[in-house]
Amino acid sequence: MTNYARALFYLYGLMKRAYWPAERLEEHRNKKLRHVVQYAYEHVPFYHDRFDSFGIKPSDIKTAADLNRLFILRKDEMRNNLHRMVSSEYDLATLRRFNTSGSTGKPLDFYISQKEDEYRKAKHLRANISIGQKPRDKWAVISSQVHVTETKGLQKMLGIYTPTPIVVFNDLQTQISALEKLKPDVLGGYSSSILLIAKEVRTEDSLPFRPRFIIGGAEYIGESSRRFIENVFGVPLYDQYAADEMERIAWQCEEKNGYHIDADSIIVQFVDKNGEEVAPGEKGEVICTSLFNYAMPFIRYAIGDVAVSSEEKCPCGRTLPLMKLFEGRTDSFIILNDGRALSPMAWDATMDIFKLQNSMDQYRIMQKKTGVIEFLVKLASDSVDKETLKQELLVHFRKTLKISPDQAVIEVEFVDSIPLDNTGKLRKVVSELDQTPLR
Repeated sequence: MTNYARALFYLYGLMKRAYWPAERLEEHRNKKLRHVVQYAYEHVPFYHDRFDSFGIKPSDIKTAADLNRLFILRKDEMRNNLHRMVSSEYDLATLRRFNTSGSTGKPLDFYISQKEDEYRKAKHLRANISIGQKPRDKWAVISSQVHVTETKGLQKMLGIYTPTPIVVFNDLQTQISALEKLKPDVLGGYSSSILLIAKEVRTEDSLPFRPRFIIGGAEYIGESSRRFIENVFGVPLYDQYAADEMERIAWQCEEKNGYHIDADSIIVQFVDKNGEEVAPGEKGEVICTSLFNYAMPFIRYAIGDVAVSSEEKCPCGRTLPLMKLFEGRTDSFIILNDGRALSPMAWDATMDIFKLQNSMDQYRIMQKKTGVIEFLVKLASDSVDKETLKQELLVHFRKTLKISPDQAVIEVEFVDSIPLDNTGKLRKVVSELDQTPLR
């Protein structure tokens, strides 16, 4: 059962720390880091053995910079050591079991305590409250049912920060009907699902609902798609970055000047193929250390994303550091025969300037083996000349992205529909290659 007093206490602290002086925030997170590392060594068999095998003592890790002395923890290693990663102080039966989205077909189970779940919820709310969500706002969330469940108990009775789930696997008209009935003040959920809804409702004489603002997340969509959503509804769209294992990691405030990292709760590092931190402004693999997970600690954990670090300050007054746009998930990079990796952003930006993009309703770029790229295209209408579209598409992408025939074969297939993946997301770029491009 949720302890609402404790959750509110967490939220109060989170809201205050967003404006702490940088020195105080740094001191706070280093103190939390030392405690988490010491705890993991004493109570988690996996970390105890790994620290010993590397000749590292918990006392060696005093600041965030010292994390670079540690190994990077990857998902396969977690899968192979799952129960050895749970603290000996917890009974597995008392913990909540979650799993990652499993976009690669290999989902990962993880466990959290009730206190940690309450902290996650409070951290989620900090991001939403910071852009204007109010306690009694009608709040719709389009997602898989495993990620959003009906609120129960006192929270539902009072209607305070109560999300109404809209199941993404329902057809579009069912989703739109539910939204029309609710008329949400805040619309959140999978960005691609919100985009599909925006495309559908723009054809109507009047909007069936108009939220005060929109919160997107769970996947990357390009800038043109974001602008399209904002233009259809006439309201701002704020993006949030999260991972199932840690909830919110970073989020846009009202300034949209990058993404504020939850640095009081998570240490985020950006590393190159050698595991070394990159300079601000350079892209790197995202490595996270949770400062609130104790039942199953995450220390130097590879989320599976690539993003850009930043040293800029936000004019909003919050001192939480910023990160820049995401390059995408490591399972969304397309690899050419010469080893060059093309991020989802590159494909999306190239599509934005394709002169026949309006001939396509949806598309997906797939890669099942190195050097072979598949374009799945759903046409906007039956009147589109397929052969002309295909040839123009091939010429445009080869020329713009400088992909020679030796670097990759590009195949175009016209399909009647492009299905959601098993989590309910409609990803535009999907690679089935088992590799991390930055390694």
